[in-house]
Amino acid sequence: MKRYIYIFLSFSFILNFIACDLEELPQATASRIAIFETASGLELYSNSFYEMLPTPYDGVFAIDDNSDLIARNNVDSRFMPNALSPATSSGWSWSNLRNINYFIENTEQSSVAEKEHYLGLARFFRAYFYFGMIKRFGDVPWIDRTIDVDDDETLYGPRHDRFAVMEYVLEDLNYAIEHISTISEPTRTLITKDVARAFKTRVCLYEASFRKYHTQYGKEGTANTWFEEVVKTADEIKGYSLIEGANAYRNLFLQKTPNSNETILAVTLDANLQVFSSRNRRTISPTYGNRPSLTRRFINTYLNIDGTPFTSDPDYRTTPFTEEVKNRDLRLGQTIRIGDYHRTENGVPIIAPPNLEQAYTGYQIIKGCYDERFPYDDESRNENAHLIFRYAEILLNKAEALAELGTMTDAQWASTIGSLRARAGIQGATLTQKPSTADPYMIEFYDGKFTDPVLLEVLRERAVEMITEGLRPDDLIRWRLGELFAEAPMNGMYVPALGDYDLNEDGIMDVCFYRGERPSSSQASVFVDVTSAGVGSRILSNGTSGEIIWNPGAREWLDKKYLYPIPEADLLKNPNLGQNPGWE
Repeated sequence: MKRYIYIFLSFSFILNFIACDLEELPQATASRIAIFETASGLELYSNSFYEMLPTPYDGVFAIDDNSDLIARNNVDSRFMPNALSPATSSGWSWSNLRNINYFIENTEQSSVAEKEHYLGLARFFRAYFYFGMIKRFGDVPWIDRTIDVDDDETLYGPRHDRFAVMEYVLEDLNYAIEHISTISEPTRTLITKDVARAFKTRVCLYEASFRKYHTQYGKEGTANTWFEEVVKTADEIKGYSLIEGANAYRNLFLQKTPNSNETILAVTLDANLQVFSSRNRRTISPTYGNRPSLTRRFINTYLNIDGTPFTSDPDYRTTPFTEEVKNRDLRLGQTIRIGDYHRTENGVPIIAPPNLEQAYTGYQIIKGCYDERFPYDDESRNENAHLIFRYAEILLNKAEALAELGTMTDAQWASTIGSLRARAGIQGATLTQKPSTADPYMIEFYDGKFTDPVLLEVLRERAVEMITEGLRPDDLIRWRLGELFAEAPMNGMYVPALGDYDLNEDGIMDVCFYRGERPSSSQASVFVDVTSAGVGSRILSNGTSGEIIWNPGAREWLDKKYLYPIPEADLLKNPNLGQNPGWE
């Protein structure tokens, strides 16, 4: 923790040092010597790069709210008709890159013995920066040096091909892996070789899928090289394991100090520094945040505890909530409220069934949220660490790459997907044998894009294991399944008929579904009017029965939205940037 506080407090000094334009900094001053000619100075400067990681307040938990798996209170501007345009686009910012390149240039001239380690850190963060920019904008200018104020050729030059820039990103990551001296460290808050390896598996998997499925670029023939890099790099990550225990999956996300067995990188928080997250508040509050809840379409993909698909039951579509959550993958009950889930209010235990005032579909998220209500639901006071990279993702990245390459063996299946399912309490042959028959529900789930039984089960596992960890939107983009952002139903639990329901079987009515006038005889604590189908309303799919259907507002997908438009203001400054296809 002391190391974390040191990093946090060092930002203010180093950011003041680099506050002016980097090309205007003096090249031979006492300040430069203090920074670039001592190991402590290099460490201090490189600590400023950590600000590029997800902010403690938001973390990564809200990213999946904009996906096909989660219903939320409104529609993001990316998917709202006519909301995204060059005039409203943002993100074309290069200050972080100037900071990194200035450090690299000066450190390369340094006489400090440990400088290669710090150059490795800088090139890790340059790869991190460029990966984010490429995902957002596609073609971007590759700049690996600080720019002089009179360098018009670079300042007003065109963008470079995103595939060529991704090769530079891979070079930076390989350099980082080779030169960062620390393999791993116990706090899991610093960049190490293993963090660089973990990030490389994520980057290479994204790029491989993008090249394979975005066929308009004609890069399909190069995809397997990137899939192979995923497998090779995943195998280099050693010394980690999946934590075990009855509630191990959920507990992993509630710890202030990240579990070092499974966590590879985390952003930690500290009350003494007033550094908190808003996870409870953004997830549970009925008035704040996106009010996210899982969709039934996704809930259906959780396996039964015996390893069979829940959707193999011919009556799965009409199974009520109290029955559909029984005898399922244990992660289901560690991700949403089910059964006898309890919370506390000022330390006093209270029964906490799904609250449909807070969760539109009824599948109310608890993953990463404290059970104590006060003050966390009402104030941004969470202190649990945000996990950025963990071992489970490495297993999933490797498994997907193997499935795409068509080389998955039963032994590799058992050590990746089988291990994750065993931790989740699942039993049967699915732990040791890769599947030979594709699940029809999963084929339909992905709009028929995937039919290979092994790949479909890897994708099932990826969604279940990594939900609310910020990967899902990127997954849909790299698979070229953007239409699911707009077309996936925002559906919820099945309601057999209007009336009162006890959602946790404790004899108390938790919710009343009604149409028209609110029934005065009901003893339920929450009332849901399913009369209107308008924006911000819920109906039942069959009128007086059926699945809850939530209407967040109109959603639209156009293929040009795979990339954001170059912001209008930046294009006016440099017309040579050109605009992304469809946004002209």
